[in-house]
Amino acid sequence: MATAAEEPPGPQDPNLTGTRKNASSEGPSTSMSQAMKKTIGHRGINPTGETTYKKTTSSALKGAIQLGITHTVGSLSQKPERDVLLQDFEVVESIFFPSEGSNLTPAHHYGDFMFKTYAPIAFRYFREMFGIRPDDYMYSLCNEPLIELSNSGASGSLFYVSNDDEYIIKTVQHKEAEFLQKLLPGYFMNLNQNKRTLLPKFYGLYCVQSGGKNIRIAVMNNLLPSAVRMHFKYDLKGSTYKRRASPKEREKTVPTYKDLDFIQDVPDGLLLEGDKHNALYKTIQRDCLLLQSFKIMDYSLLMGIHNLDQACREQASEEAVAGAVEQRRPQKSLYSTAIEAIQADTTSKGSKDTEDKTGGIPARNSKGERLLLYIGIIDILQSYRLVKKLEHSWKALVHDGDTVSVHRPSFYAERFQKFMCNTVFKKITCNCSMKKKLNLLITSDSVLSSFTTKYCIFSTSFLSVTQAGPPDLLPKNLLASNAIDNTVEPNEFVSTIQTQSNSQETTNSVNINKIILNLL
Repeated sequence: MATAAEEPPGPQDPNLTGTRKNASSEGPSTSMSQAMKKTIGHRGINPTGETTYKKTTSSALKGAIQLGITHTVGSLSQKPERDVLLQDFEVVESIFFPSEGSNLTPAHHYGDFMFKTYAPIAFRYFREMFGIRPDDYMYSLCNEPLIELSNSGASGSLFYVSNDDEYIIKTVQHKEAEFLQKLLPGYFMNLNQNKRTLLPKFYGLYCVQSGGKNIRIAVMNNLLPSAVRMHFKYDLKGSTYKRRASPKEREKTVPTYKDLDFIQDVPDGLLLEGDKHNALYKTIQRDCLLLQSFKIMDYSLLMGIHNLDQACREQASEEAVAGAVEQRRPQKSLYSTAIEAIQADTTSKGSKDTEDKTGGIPARNSKGERLLLYIGIIDILQSYRLVKKLEHSWKALVHDGDTVSVHRPSFYAERFQKFMCNTVFKKITCNCSMKKKLNLLITSDSVLSSFTTKYCIFSTSFLSVTQAGPPDLLPKNLLASNAIDNTVEPNEFVSTIQTQSNSQETTNSVNINKIILNLL
């Protein structure tokens, strides 16, 4: 723990909090009233129009985050690597950042603040498991200004994305951060058993303390790369109660639709090849089992859909969008993309190189259009506490208890799996090209069988006509000689031909079966 942690936080800085000294004396202004109306949870807008979180301006918060991560990752890299111990999950390191600077911290203009790092050794291990090097992690988050996401949803959280599109930084509530700390040992065990998961990849948990306020943030993988245009976006729970996008949400450029919208818009589901559907099903099954064991519920599957065929049609009018997918770099962290999260070797025959660059899961819709799916399970920091139990009990009195979102973890997990694997994702049973080959083989077999049958009939007719011919065309002495040595009775001749025909058909059938097995 840094020695500077014991220093008391400095005075509240107006630049950090984004407040004015004369605001309270003059009373609420019109602009302030408008700002209060736009407040959602701890997220709001100050009179200057800048986003705030717990009255701290977004620009000051971004600067404090980058200063803190630069220091903690740099100091951690100087410590020798070792195995993770049980007590490492409970460690909290703190460092004080005065605006004038200190022996350990640089000077800055964001106001005094305290920066806390939770379980630094454990999170370093997680980053190593995901293939993230310390210098890459620090460079991605701290080299360029963080980008604030305007579409933050109704949770009241702030979202930032790193400049290279690798990481998402989200503000979390106190209970969520506390629950994540308790989850870390189980998260550690799960990653050691199975690295391929659709659960969020947590890379760090931090806290910026200023003016008596604690702003906790979590660094995670970016599920939906902004370099790839998402034609549709869904937040799916497997619930039907009030699971439809609001009219206000639909007005957005890329609205986030919900379960009822998906059932209405995509009634036939999304079609995946057999191996990818099986891998996705197993991954969802394992993840739900883990979430159920920790009594976690109310999570969602966030899914972005990029329509490759539609993007090609838009190429003429939107050149930037058409080239965005091709210019996309592969993500540096392992298992950070959807396709890597469910399957180790996903080489799809005939697929475009786009799939390898973006990490989307290849799929098709009912029209046969090529899609790339970007999926992940989100909002897992909700445990089935007393409040959730009461919420479900109240909703169950008014509505069908099996359709509401809030439910006991075991039932929630079962319903979630059933909806995802039976309604959302469906398996392609047989490839179209394979069907054509099978039809060709069946047609060839029919022609061959028909030819063999006609040959038998023709041979029988020819023999009958020959024996029934005039005596002057077939001398009797020749007939007698052939009868003794070489002549074969008509029935025996036909039987021989039919035996050869059956043998040929059996051989053809065996060969066709071998070809079909090779195709399958």
